Amino acid sequence: MKKTLQKLLAHRTLTRNEARDILVRISTEEVNPSRMAAFMTVYLMRSITVDELMGFRDALLELCVPFEAEGLESIDIVGTGGDGKNTFNISTLSCFVVAGAGYKVTKHGNYGSSSVSGSSNTLEKLGYEFTNDSDILKKQLDETNICFFHAPKFHPAMKSVAKVRKELGLRTFFNLLGPLANPLQPTHQLFGTSSLEISRLYDYVMQESGRKFNIVHALDGYDEISLTGKFDIRNNNGHRVLSPDDIGKKYWSPKDLEGGADQEKAVGLFKDILEGEATEAQVDVVAANAGMAIHTFKPEVSIHDCISEAEESLRSGRALGVLKKLMDI
Repeated sequence: MKKTLQKLLAHRTLTRNEARDILVRISTEEVNPSRMAAFMTVYLMRSITVDELMGFRDALLELCVPFEAEGLESIDIVGTGGDGKNTFNISTLSCFVVAGAGYKVTKHGNYGSSSVSGSSNTLEKLGYEFTNDSDILKKQLDETNICFFHAPKFHPAMKSVAKVRKELGLRTFFNLLGPLANPLQPTHQLFGTSSLEISRLYDYVMQESGRKFNIVHALDGYDEISLTGKFDIRNNNGHRVLSPDDIGKKYWSPKDLEGGADQEKAVGLFKDILEGEATEAQVDVVAANAGMAIHTFKPEVSIHDCISEAEESLRSGRALGVLKKLMDI
């Protein structure tokens, strides 16, 4: 580890294999906390490279609890977080809407690092019990179209860095790894990123993977389609910038999307939206993101039609039905 730190402090970068090897060593507790903190600090002072990000991801996937589902077509919808926008949990709501529309969702998530409305916070408060039991998860997926991979259950090696991350109290490169480390590595993914730099990094990683994806970044800083302004989209076919007008939606203000600061309020709002008690703005932003997820499955279908599918899932109560049945199981 000392040699690695010396290399990094000399302004050199790691190869993909070097990054993989060092994270395996960190995860298996071969590195003391002081050097671990120094290692993380390097990436607070400079950007991570594509090779380093892929190497770190390789290590996490190698060490994770596997989930096998051969031939399954599914999607994960996840944001990087860290945008500081205090929104309600749009990505997790979108998962239930997509599942209600008839698509398989294999969601990977964790507690929020900068809010109390992370996917794990929300689902735990609703009564969901985290598990890495494949039989239970496959039953949930078969009967409701959705299952949830709580990151600590699938990445136990990350316990070795948890204390150091907490003591640092800063967002580190580990926050970039979560969305890329779904144990299934599903066939389709919709990412939301809080910066264009992260969008470009994810684009390189996903192009290399060969899987279908969309990466969205609202140009005013949201890690999702916020409908507060234009948004950047990257996918297998290239890159473009769209506005709410382009997808048949109104512009909304940041105030319309708030609701993630207080956990009780966040969970209440989550249920309200699925139960048809939402504002027009809340419905629009959830439908836009769920529609983009459906569009990831069906790029040949217009985004307008995909958003209509999402709206019907909400309006019909099918998205709410998914939540109720998942909790029953």
